[in-house]
Amino acid sequence: MQVASLGVEGLTARFVAALDALWPGFLPNTALRLGLAVSGGPDSLAMLLLAHEVLPGRIAAATVDHGLRAENADEAEMVAQVCSTLGVAHAVLPVTLASGNVQSQARTARYAALAEWAGEAGLAALATAHHADDQAETLLLRLNRGSGVAGLAGVRARGRVPGTQLPLVRPLLGFRRAELGGVVAAAGVKAANDPSNQDDRFDRARLRKALGAADWLDVPALAASAAHLADADAALDWAVQREWTECVVSAPMGLVYRPQAPRAVALRVIARIVRELDGEQPRGGAAARVFQNLLARETCSIGELVARVTAEGWSFSKAPARRSAH
Repeated sequence: MQVASLGVEGLTARFVAALDALWPGFLPNTALRLGLAVSGGPDSLAMLLLAHEVLPGRIAAATVDHGLRAENADEAEMVAQVCSTLGVAHAVLPVTLASGNVQSQARTARYAALAEWAGEAGLAALATAHHADDQAETLLLRLNRGSGVAGLAGVRARGRVPGTQLPLVRPLLGFRRAELGGVVAAAGVKAANDPSNQDDRFDRARLRKALGAADWLDVPALAASAAHLADADAALDWAVQREWTECVVSAPMGLVYRPQAPRAVALRVIARIVRELDGEQPRGGAAARVFQNLLARETCSIGELVARVTAEGWSFSKAPARRSAH
């Protein structure tokens, strides 16, 4: 089952170019092995086929079984069979989700399991199958919700697995969903079908259908915009670190901030102050509300903190404990 024999050699060359751009020196270093997160969907199966062609003997695959659907175990078994045919090592990683936001919990558990697996297997990096259509869909969904730069930023082509130092690469960001599906179809592999992808109860499913009908939209251009926003998000983080170093000082009861940067940077500094003192990420527009109150010289609260204007700057401190009634 070779990609070159399937009439999609051009995709193989693009995959090689993407890997080389993400990690110069990775391809010729035969001591380095790449881990693949393969769910069984067409995107990740296409990544598996392309990587097998480009890095024979240098890849391993893992499928995370969240146990959220009855089909998860069967899909993991299907991936195992494909990997066996290719001669690729494969592992099934069962995870148990805590209560709460299921999608968030699933993502956290998935990356934790994959990072542990990659470490035990001696893999140099982890690859996921995010592609151009994913980027475009996420950008449009978040634009529709009024998200700021951080929310609009697309996933980066290279980063780290959350909470670890393991490199995370996304070599398919320049590929379309349809052409990845073509790789899988040409190989004669039947990919898993997640019914939620067609369920109109989900915003992404409705948007995906709308995009399919809007041939005037340039999906690669939308994906490129998401990448540009990711660069802007990184630039804001750089500016926040500089603002923090130069303008935030310790005080007996907390921290004092003497803002110098534009609003977008100041909001992130305020959010960081809240995390430092309160241990919580402020929700929604809470930082923006505090910013406006302090500009108006009004004392306000955020989480368990009190923010006020003093001669030294904007002061943030723990709110005094309430006295219990007798």
